[in-house]
Amino acid sequence: MVSNFHLPPTGFGPGSQPDEGEALEYMALPSGMRTYSAHLPDVADSGALAPALAVLAEAGRAAARVAAGGGAESLDLAGLDAANLGLVAETLQQGEVSLKMRGRPALAAQESVFAGVWVVSGAGVNRLEIAAIPQAALQRAHAAEVPALLTLAKRGPGVVNAPALLAELIEQSGRHQPGGVPHVVNLTLLPHTPEDLDWLEAALGRGAVTILSRGYGNCRVTATALAHVWRVQFFNSMDVLILDTYEVTDMPEVALAATEDLADSAERIAEVLEAIR
Repeated sequence: MVSNFHLPPTGFGPGSQPDEGEALEYMALPSGMRTYSAHLPDVADSGALAPALAVLAEAGRAAARVAAGGGAESLDLAGLDAANLGLVAETLQQGEVSLKMRGRPALAAQESVFAGVWVVSGAGVNRLEIAAIPQAALQRAHAAEVPALLTLAKRGPGVVNAPALLAELIEQSGRHQPGGVPHVVNLTLLPHTPEDLDWLEAALGRGAVTILSRGYGNCRVTATALAHVWRVQFFNSMDVLILDTYEVTDMPEVALAATEDLADSAERIAEVLEAIR
């Protein structure tokens, strides 16, 4: 009897490799991450577009001030005509982060390619806001669109570990101080049932702010109706959930423009204006 040791290895020899000259096929890797690239609008008449250029210059200066520790600043766009608004939009373009803020008026915010420079729009609202995050997102975040039922949420037979997680989130919510260290409950690493997740959603309710950050895949951030508590979900480029967490914080870091980003934005806006004037 011949032992397996003496048998020829499988996967080798004629027919096991592609024909000579045949291209190998590889699994597609994640792609499409947005990175900054300068866009230079064509400005034929700088005199007619002087108001837009002035707004963009002030936005750059505001980004430098906010990066240096200043508070959020805003610039009203309501006085600009269509041509000037078009130049502002063409220069700023769209960045990675967008927000929906429910309330009166309902607001939408889109980050530009210059991190920390946001276009905020709604009924009677059209402005630039220069900040780590639009201030309305902080002010409205946990206004209950769907009230938090907390421990009064109806508990079905499949709810196992969610009550303990809720108790932890309630405690951390009460202890959180503005600017404090975030507390993260990583659902991906914890045992839970689908009923646990449904019960937690009902118990925590839904706030007024939803955020989408696009990079490699998507990150969806949803405010709950419990103060300081956010649902943060990361999806890969095929929209498969790869990380699911609750964060107790003022605002999840993934949605914020960092100080360094704002400083870079100030420099980049100045470079663009210098090139198109």
